[in-house]
Amino acid sequence: MTSLKPWLLAAILGTWAAPALAALNVFATVPEWGSLTQELGGDKVNVYVATNALQDPHHVEAKPSLIARARGADLVVATGAELEIGWLPLVTQQAGNPKVQAGKPGYFEAAPLVPMAEKPTRLDRAEGDVHPLGNPHIQTDPRNIARVAGPLSARLAELDPANATFYQARYKTFAERWTAAIGRWEREAVPLKGISVLVQHKGFPYLLDWLGMKEVAALEPKPGIEPTIAHLSEVLETVRRQPVKMVIRAAYQSDRASQWIAERAKINVVVLPFTVGGDDVAKDLFSLFDDTIQRLLKGTQ
Repeated sequence: MTSLKPWLLAAILGTWAAPALAALNVFATVPEWGSLTQELGGDKVNVYVATNALQDPHHVEAKPSLIARARGADLVVATGAELEIGWLPLVTQQAGNPKVQAGKPGYFEAAPLVPMAEKPTRLDRAEGDVHPLGNPHIQTDPRNIARVAGPLSARLAELDPANATFYQARYKTFAERWTAAIGRWEREAVPLKGISVLVQHKGFPYLLDWLGMKEVAALEPKPGIEPTIAHLSEVLETVRRQPVKMVIRAAYQSDRASQWIAERAKINVVVLPFTVGGDDVAKDLFSLFDDTIQRLLKGTQ
């Protein structure tokens, strides 16, 4: 019997080994879901994040590079609640990948798993960047991350059943670490309870609710609309009647309005990372909330 040449044997073995080494290709719309998917999937997933923390997630260009990534994806992980309405449907449609179309197992939304805040009583685009399903910035409350983690882990197992036990084990470890971390963050954040703040954009209702803080006013007159000096002057009058400790903005937002109000009201500006990668400290989900709590505590001083 003729023996196989080494190169042919290697090729055959490589062909058989390939399925075992294959990883799920995941297209995450925003950094928080990319980070969570990596926590849950480990080396069984290849995660591509379509945006970064210094981009406004509402307004993203449906570039050919995004379409190409979606074309090769096994799973799209999105926030939903119309956060990505301006670009994601176009990306998935143009990609022509049947696996990741809305309603398919390869399409996953986080927002439906979370109790939504700020659902509008009426829908009118004149009111600004209104989201009919509620405020989509759910990632600022770590309890919402926990609500998403279990179903996302189950979806990974559904799409990759050969590694189901691996995903289950990763989820169990993450859930234990996350629960302990939430307890620690809540203990550290006790001094924040009851503190009144301004926000630049209405992007923090979940964070403020979790920590027991109070939003007095937003610098944007309507969500997504740049504030005028006249509106900021009205906010300043509000602050003089109802003092606040700080004005909060996300790292991706311009500092003009928050600096204007802070200088006149003599309050601190607190720039929060808002998502993973928002600053040099917030490198993953755990350090995101470590940094967020510490920045808020510093803002009270």
